[in-house]
Amino acid sequence: MPAFTFDATTVEPSTGTVSPIPAGVYLAHIVESGISMLKSGQGQALNLTWQVLEGPHKGRKVWQSLNVRNAGSPDNERIAQSELSAICRAVGRPRITDSVDLHHVPCRIRVAIEVDKNGQYADKNRVKAVEGTTGGVTPGVPSQPLPAGAFQAAAAAAPAAAAAPPWARRSA
Repeated sequence: MPAFTFDATTVEPSTGTVSPIPAGVYLAHIVESGISMLKSGQGQALNLTWQVLEGPHKGRKVWQSLNVRNAGSPDNERIAQSELSAICRAVGRPRITDSVDLHHVPCRIRVAIEVDKNGQYADKNRVKAVEGTTGGVTPGVPSQPLPAGAFQAAAAAAPAAAAAPPWARRSA
C-alpha cells in the first residue's frame, strides 16, 4: 500500500447529510444496479441508482430498491415486479437478462419525498413511478401526482409505441 499522510485535525469533517431533491418529475437514467438479499432472508431486492440528467439537480442520485423476490410477502413481490415492468417498458427493454440492460437509457422518474414517521431518519427521496421520455412533462419541475395506474394504462394502450426505444420515439 502506498504511503499516505493525512491530519484530520486540520480539516472540518463532512456532516454526511444531503437533503433530498424536490418532489417532481426528472429526466434520469440508471447508472448502477445490483441484487441483495432481503434482511428477512426470504428473497432478493434489485437495487437501482438513478442519476438526474438535466435541470438544477443534474448529477444528483436517487436510490430505489425493489423486492423482486419475496417469499414472505407475495404482495410486496407483485408490487416490485410491477414497478420493474414499468421501468423495463420506459427504457424500451421489455425483456432483460441482466439489470445492466436497464443502464444509461433516459426516462422520466416521478420522485417523492419520504418522511420517516418515527423521526429516526432524515427525509429521503422515493421513486414513485417511471415512464418513457415521450409526453408533455417538464423534467425537474414539480407537478401534480398522476392518478393511480396512469402509467400502466398508457402502456396497455400503446404496445406498438413501446417497441421502439425511447430515444428513437422522441424524434418521431
